[in-house]
Formats: sequence, structure tokens, C-alpha cells
Amino acid sequence: MSNIFKTPEESRVVISMLMLPSHANFSGKIHGGHILSLIDQIAFACASKHSNNYCVTASVDVVDFLAPIEVGEMVTLKATVNYVGNTSMVVGIRVDAEDIKSGTKKHCNSSYVTMVAKDDEGKTIAVPGLKLSSDTHIRRFAREIRRKSIKRNSSKEMKATNFNAEEFVELLKDYNVELG
Repeated sequence: MSNIFKTPEESRVVISMLMLPSHANFSGKIHGGHILSLIDQIAFACASKHSNNYCVTASVDVVDFLAPIEVGEMVTLKATVNYVGNTSMVVGIRVDAEDIKSGTKKHCNSSYVTMVAKDDEGKTIAVPGLKLSSDTHIRRFAREIRRKSIKRNSSKEMKATNFNAEEFVELLKDYNVELG
């Protein structure tokens, strides 16, 4: 446990960038992979700012694409440390897009990325604690505890489920597959 604590605001990172044709697919929508790359970059910046160390991505838990992003829109990513463990941090990221001409804004993505702090030798290193000074901070931290519990239980359930061939066939009857 660290004796140093930081508020989420101390490591908050916000970036905005114009979406260019080089970021788009053939239908003029921005590639999801490009947005994922930006999410990973801002998660790194936020976690590194919180930990004062180099950080690596351990997992990307939730990536919900809620609305397409068009070429010419201004995309803003906001990253905040929502949870800290001993050596890891969960960074919450919100992605919004704005039509520059009309000023219309839309929420396009929310993501949660687990980052791990590393020392110069590549070993995990303790991170500062998180100072929760508002209801929003407490809610985000508590939600992350719950999300981690759900993920852990889901993983245990999948490992414990031992499908045999007959169970698979029965399970697949309700899906758009052809067994051959």
C-alpha cells in the first residue's frame, strides 16, 4: 500500500484531434482500430501520469462503439484513473465527436483499460493510491470493484464449464450455423 495518494484530476488527460480521410474506411467512417489506438495512447498517458512510471496495457475490458465518427469531426478523448490496485490502474475513457460546423456533439465510445506500472527493469511497481474526494470518484471506484468481481466470476464459470460434443451440438441449434 502506498502512502502517496493522488486525485483523479491530477492524472486526467484530455486530447482532441480532427479525424482525417486517412483514418477512415471506405464508407467515410473512422476505423474502430484507429479509435482503439487513440484509447490505448491516452490510457498510457493517464496511467503514466498517475504512477510517474512507464505503464503497459494489461487488458481492455469494455469497448462499446455507440455512434460512428465521421471524417472531419473533432474527436475528444477524456481519460481518468477510476481505480488503483497495488501495481495496476483502471483508466476510464470517454470518446466524444463534434461536428465542427454545427457544434453537435455525440458520445461515441466508453472504454475501461487496465494499465500496469513498470520500473526501468520492466518489473511491476507500486502505484500511488487514489484520493476519492467526490461522489463521482467513489461511484467510479465502486463500479470498478463490481466490474472486476463480475469478470473474475465469469472467467471461473467459463473454466468450470466442460462442454462435450453433444452439448455443443444442442447449444448450436439456436444459432445461424451449419454443422457439416
